[in-house]
Amino acid sequence: MKLQYNAPVVLTFTLICSAVLLLDPITGDNLIKDFFTVYPEFNLAKPAWYLRLFTHVIGHGNWEHLVGNFTFILLLGPILEEKYGSRDLLLMIVVTSFVTGILQVLVFDQALLGASGIVFMMILLSSITNFQGGIPITFVLVVILFLGKEVVNSFGTDNVSQFAHIIGGILGGIFGFVLEDQKLKGRKKKDSKPLTSA
Repeated sequence: MKLQYNAPVVLTFTLICSAVLLLDPITGDNLIKDFFTVYPEFNLAKPAWYLRLFTHVIGHGNWEHLVGNFTFILLLGPILEEKYGSRDLLLMIVVTSFVTGILQVLVFDQALLGASGIVFMMILLSSITNFQGGIPITFVLVVILFLGKEVVNSFGTDNVSQFAHIIGGILGGIFGFVLEDQKLKGRKKKDSKPLTSA
């Protein structure tokens, strides 16, 4: 049996994040600071500013930070990539990166890096299963347990961006309902086609 690159988006994302963290010390700890962290400032004349709105999810503070995020991403990501396809999952990652990045710049006064927003997007997205047009109870429970905890934690003082977790989770819920609704409409349309006999 040979190894299979079964989830290209998830595995490539994992490899890129790991490579950046591995290479960062070689650059004098400037690689992540310069290209993979979004800062609470507008610098529209600098191309790197636009890039960091998307790439901040690639940078991680240390190996513990990266392993904590990718334990979930490698668990949930392949299932989601199989269910929604590589293109849609990549689009969801890019949109989540941009939304959390631009809101961090607009609302907060701290720098942001790490893929925890992507983690929470995947957690909420994976909770929307067996969609039949209603709100799955699994989704409600995950919102209460995961996002509820982040709302409570946001009142504390730590170096964790609960905001990115909450926004990622909200986006995961939106993506899930939109994509599942499209699938449901597609199935209904297919089922409603009249049968013809030869």
